[in-house]
Formats: sequence, C-alpha cells, structure tokens
Amino acid sequence: MSHSPSPRASSEKPPFHIIVLVGLMGAGKTTLGRQLAHYYGIPFIDTDAEIEKASRQSIAEIFSQHGEAHFRAGEHRVIRRLLKGGPCILATGGGAWMHPRTRALSHKRTDICTIWLHVPMPTLLKRLLHNRHNRPLLAQGDPEATLRRLAQERYPYYAEADLIIECGDESVEHATHTITTQLATATPPHHVPVTLAGHSYEVLTGPQLLHDAGLRIRPHLPNNRAVILTDSTVASLHLAALEESLTRAGIHFATITVPPGESSKSLKRFEDVIETILAQGIERGTTIIAFGGGVVGDLAGFVAASILRGVPFIQIPTTLLAQVDSSVGGKTGINAKAGKNLIGAFWQPNLVLADTTVLDTLPPRQLVAGYAEIVKSGLIADERLFAWCEQHGHAVLKGDPAALGEAVRRACLFKTGVVQDDERESAHSGGRALLNLGHTFAHAFEAEFHYDGRLLHGEAVSIGLHMALALSVKMGLAPQDDLARLDAHLHKLNMPVGKADLPHNLSTATLLAHMGRDKKLREGKVTFILLHGIGKAFTCRDVALEDVRALLLAEGFAP
Repeated sequence: MSHSPSPRASSEKPPFHIIVLVGLMGAGKTTLGRQLAHYYGIPFIDTDAEIEKASRQSIAEIFSQHGEAHFRAGEHRVIRRLLKGGPCILATGGGAWMHPRTRALSHKRTDICTIWLHVPMPTLLKRLLHNRHNRPLLAQGDPEATLRRLAQERYPYYAEADLIIECGDESVEHATHTITTQLATATPPHHVPVTLAGHSYEVLTGPQLLHDAGLRIRPHLPNNRAVILTDSTVASLHLAALEESLTRAGIHFATITVPPGESSKSLKRFEDVIETILAQGIERGTTIIAFGGGVVGDLAGFVAASILRGVPFIQIPTTLLAQVDSSVGGKTGINAKAGKNLIGAFWQPNLVLADTTVLDTLPPRQLVAGYAEIVKSGLIADERLFAWCEQHGHAVLKGDPAALGEAVRRACLFKTGVVQDDERESAHSGGRALLNLGHTFAHAFEAEFHYDGRLLHGEAVSIGLHMALALSVKMGLAPQDDLARLDAHLHKLNMPVGKADLPHNLSTATLLAHMGRDKKLREGKVTFILLHGIGKAFTCRDVALEDVRALLLAEGFAP
C-alpha cells in the first residue's frame, strides 16, 4: 500500500461509535486506522500498543516469556475495556478476532462496525517478508507457510465482520476513501449463531450480502470448489452477481439450473442433479450452494446430504419464506407421490447468507407466503413477535427494507432457538415439532392442488394457522378473542384465511385422507400443533378426527 498525502479531516461524523479493523498482519490496520481517525476527528487506538503499555513489555517479549495463550487472554481483556470507551478507530492484532467472546462483544452492539481488511496473499507477503523479525508468529520457520496457515485458520472468523473491504497496492488515500464511502451507507448484517451438539454455523441477515458472498463463503470451502444449484427464475435475476462475487474470491464453481416450483422437488430431478454433479467430477470437499427459495434449498440440501455420503452445504436463500424458515435448521427433502417432504434428511448448512436486498424482486404473493411463517413464529411462542407483526406487517408486505430486515432477524432468532433445543425433532412433545403449526392443514391443501403454483406453501400455511387456532377454540383450548385477533390481522393484510381464499372448494373427506398420510403420523394418529392462545403452542395427539371433520364442514368445505 503506497503512501500519499493524508486525506483532509472531514466534518463528517463517524457513522458508528466504534469502528474495529480486523485482518492478518500486514493488512494495513494501523496505517489505515490512523487515516480514518484523522478523517473523522476521533482517536485512533492500536490494541497491540495498549497491551504493551498495560504489561510494560513488547508483544515479542510477552510471546517469548508467557506464550500465545497468555497473550490472547490479555488481548481480550484490553479490547473489552476499549469497547466500553468513547468513539474511536480500533485496530486489532491479527489473532484478536479469533476469540469468540471478542466477536460476540461486537456482534451484540449496533453502534460498532467491524471491517475485515482483505489483502491478497502476494501483497501481504511482499509487505511482511522484509520485516518478519518484528512479527513473533513469523520469526521462525517458513514465513509464507506460516502466513498461509494463519489465513486458513482465521479467514472463517474474519468473514464474520460487518464489512469486507478489499485492499491491495492502491494508495492509503484511495483505500481510506473506499472505506469511508462504504461506511457512509453501510447497514451491518445481523449475526445469528446456531450452536448444535455436533455442528455450529452462523446465519447472516442483512442487505447487500450477495456482493461479498465469495469472500464470506470461501473460508468455508475445504477445497475451494463449489456447485451452485439454482432455478431459472433466480438465475435470470441474481446469478450473475453471485458468480461474479465467487470469481473475485478465486472460487472454482459450476452452476446447475432447475425449473422453478415444487415440481423440482422430485426423485427424477434429484437423480438428474446427482448424475450431473458426478459426471462433472466431485470430491468430498466440494460444497453445494443452494441459491434460491425453499424448493432449491430442500433439493440442494438433500443432494449435499446424499452425494458421496455427505458434502458441505451453504444456503443463500432468495425468498422471504426461505430466509425466515427453510434455510435455517437443516431440514432437507423432496416430495413423493404419497405426500410432501416424505423423502429427506437432516443436513445442517455451514453458513446461511440471507441477503434482504434480493427480496426487492419478489412478487407480492411470495412476500405473503414468507410473512405467514413469521406470523406462525409469533403464534407458537412469542407474543411480542406477533404484536410486532400487528404493528409492522403492512410495511413488511410493502417491501420496506428496514421492516423486512427486522422481520427476517426476529424470525431467524426465534427459529434458531427452537432448532438448538431440538435439532432432529425428537422431543416427545413441544420442541421443533411446534414449527409445524398449521402445516397439517396446509399440506393437505397443497396436495389437492398438486404443488402446481395455484397455492403457494406460505399461502396454505396462512390458512392453516387460522384452522389450527379455530380447532383449538372449538376444542375449548384457546379463547375466541385470540382467533378474532389472528383473523383480524390476516384480513387487514389481505392474507389467505379460509376456504374462500382457495382456488376452488375442497372435499372434507379428501382432506382428512391427506392428513392420514402426513409424515407427522404416529401410532396411527395424526399429530396436531394446537394453541392455548397466541404464543402458547403445544403438541396434541388426542384430536378426534370427528372434531376435525366438524371444523372443516363448519368452515364451508364440501363433505
């Protein structure tokens, strides 16, 4: 990075209380940090200098006398103290961002923005090799091998930064201008960690994630190779942006495009995709990237779970329904003649990137379909979320960016909590099964329309939510006022609520037959998710089919 005259100090206020720079040694954190501090008129703090001041030893001496573990513990304490202070530009050591509690401190606060200064490896080596003896981790052995090892270890954590800025041999002034320009309009993503017994990953939600998808994805690719699975609708709108991002990150990839819609969740399409991938050549480290809505996510996930007995998997959901529901939690599968999602596996992703900007291209029906799942989350166990929906649902369906972003964040947080408690839906009651609220009815409706697009999954769920609460009221389990509250919200937003919102009337007998083939059947009984009220869902296996039949008839369905 060449030096030029310092950028003039600006009257512009920093857009964040604290701006944290992360990256490998030699990335320019100190140099650029000083320039940014000068530009915004706020202090610059180098954590290494603060550590040396506090310990009265050089970094090299601390490493030599006490070891790296001792240094990292002290480094975390110093950063924790600094993040409680006033506005500043904070340059961290190359390994500081590895500490999980340090990352958590930044992720929890909206007034902190973290920036990964990503520098190509040849540029880093050129900067560092002439000054290696001042770097304890490079002082011995092969510095290039050490640096590449550090990059492999640290890049997955750097990729959790709010912004990624690519820096090379441009001038300091030019790099500073790039950073300040991006900061001026930046909306940091929300970080939702998913921590399971044998696997953890992160869900990132927010705008413009597609632009840096390659750099966020690459640290999660064992062999830097990927297969994108998408559908023709998404491909026409967004594939070029994703492919360009992967290319910039140096990722080798192939793309497979399938037709849009539920017809692609079939054994035939599954077979075609598997054979195509095998014909192209695949290794265990090759990663499947699902780039589309719920259909693509389910199909790609099942392909990833099956091919070579399991390969890595990443979700980039492009519909509201997929962002708030199907991309999180690892359920994958395809449809059978007997019913929906009857063939599948649990296969957790390594990363989920939910770019809310791509929702701008969704037709209104798709927004409605996704919003139904958000309402469902509130009905299950979060009355505050349902109340938030009542206040902001109109803005969500109008495509307001702030409302959409907050809706996705809240729904992902809710689903993550459920999945962490019951990953494989094995709890005897409650647990992950509660996420099926309304689905027993919804799947029966969908089966009658043969998944041909006349009734979207989320539209069916919207009606199913009404039916589940209506059944709960009929059985004396929930208050009538809560049903009136739900129906009022759905009607206000012109959401599907009942029989009149279906393409044509359906037979009660046929719907009951579909429910009898539902995958939630246990010991010959259909499991329903019912409610004691809004935010109070529970599992019920004692529903008399006569009550269900009576409800369907009362709702106007044909005998």
